[in-house]
Amino acid sequence: MDSIAFRPIGIIHSPHKRSEEIPIQPVYAGGIQGRAELFPEYADGLQDLNGFSHVYLIYHFHKTTTSRLIVTPFLDDSPRGVFATRAPCRPNAIGLSLVRLLRIEGCTLHVEDIDILDDTPLLDIKPYVARFDSRADARCGWTEEVDEATASKRGLRQHGRACGDA
Repeated sequence: MDSIAFRPIGIIHSPHKRSEEIPIQPVYAGGIQGRAELFPEYADGLQDLNGFSHVYLIYHFHKTTTSRLIVTPFLDDSPRGVFATRAPCRPNAIGLSLVRLLRIEGCTLHVEDIDILDDTPLLDIKPYVARFDSRADARCGWTEEVDEATASKRGLRQHGRACGDA
């Protein structure tokens, strides 16, 4: 397979103007509001989405310039394989965020708990469905070793790393 091409379906807007200031996950972006504006040709795809409380926004890390297979994640001081992290410097710069859907107005999704850089290209939207997405027996690898106080501090980027750099 040579390559795969994606075309944005819209643009994500948020108050986050600098990548080094963005909380590392939506759980650490509590209450921060933004919006995903779809291009008009995709408006019909929003039908029935307003019945969901949360949606996954799938997007392109358009400002990421490096790709590494070993990174030091924000929550930890140990080097880890990039696929065991959510670091943005991935072989395919694809991001995933679970955000609260507040309302839909025309082609605009108003969302909360947004951890995405302003003007990020939106690739797709998928509804969160607890029946499909929640697992009672889920294991969370090395992240289970990080205490909540450390996770909260580092989740707000008060630790100073960018793209998993040590």
